[in-house]
Amino acid sequence: MGIDLPLIWAVIILFGIMMYVIMDGFDLGIGILFPFFPRKEDRDIMMNTVAPVWDGNETWLVLGGAGLLAAFPTAYGIVLSAFYLPIILMLIGLVFRGVAFEFRFKASERRRHWWDKAFIGGSALATFAQGVTLGAYIGGIEVREGSYSGGAFDWLTPFSVFTGVALLAAYALLGSTWLVMKTEGELLARMRVVARRAAWAVASAIAVISIWTPLSDPRIAERWFSLPNLFYFAPVPALVALFLYLLMRTVGRDAHAAPFVCALALVFLGYTGLGISLWPNVIPPATSIWDAAAPAQSMGFALVGALLIIPVILMYTAWGYYVFRGKVRSGSGYH
Repeated sequence: MGIDLPLIWAVIILFGIMMYVIMDGFDLGIGILFPFFPRKEDRDIMMNTVAPVWDGNETWLVLGGAGLLAAFPTAYGIVLSAFYLPIILMLIGLVFRGVAFEFRFKASERRRHWWDKAFIGGSALATFAQGVTLGAYIGGIEVREGSYSGGAFDWLTPFSVFTGVALLAAYALLGSTWLVMKTEGELLARMRVVARRAAWAVASAIAVISIWTPLSDPRIAERWFSLPNLFYFAPVPALVALFLYLLMRTVGRDAHAAPFVCALALVFLGYTGLGISLWPNVIPPATSIWDAAAPAQSMGFALVGALLIIPVILMYTAWGYYVFRGKVRSGSGYH
């Protein structure tokens, strides 16, 4: 029995995207939360909690995109053709966010507000574009004779706009719970309130998406509600309810790391639910990972490099977070 290279690469790409959503999600969430914390001191602390690690988080986005190109070039071409505009908007947002991150600390008092606005706008734009792309991807891509055959704005639908807004709430939840773990005093108390509200928004979004997707696609409805799948997948919504309860319970107490762990679990479970709905299609609704796979020789060659580099990324990421662990106080800076 041969090695199933498309399956291995699908797992690698899914892992890379999940790591990006989790790790870049909370620093994008900090930018989304910026408008609600106008004091310079609060904003400095918020940015300093991620200053040493934020740019390394985007490594996972590069890994996911490069993996898709290496292992599923047909899917790469079709997906980029279908979502060219939102992906460009996402990259523009990430550029604005990254530049603002570096220049804000060097700007004069009179001009700092422009970089704050760039940080807010870049974070919100990148997040919304990612959510819109996700929603359009779930809705399916029109393919004919191996090429994208839809229009330039087919990605813009009520569902994709909703998922864009939902991702704003999800990243705000990650950002607020990260700051619960990394801050103290008045800022910590205010973050607990924000985290509780964001948690309810995320729970509502998960509920709406869980109803909307099976109603709009009979194949997804059959995947979730036919027997015995109903029993196999029932733990996912049950765990969502459990971690939402734990999040609400811990965020109102003197817990610090627990709310962030619960928020990560909620995002991971939402990601798992979407994976269950779409698997094994790399181009919804009907192109599987095996149909879109590159030649075995190409996938095997690229896999050697991936298996060498992924442990390195994991090690330096873990080391970075370990070195900069603990609370960030006023006056602490890494620029």
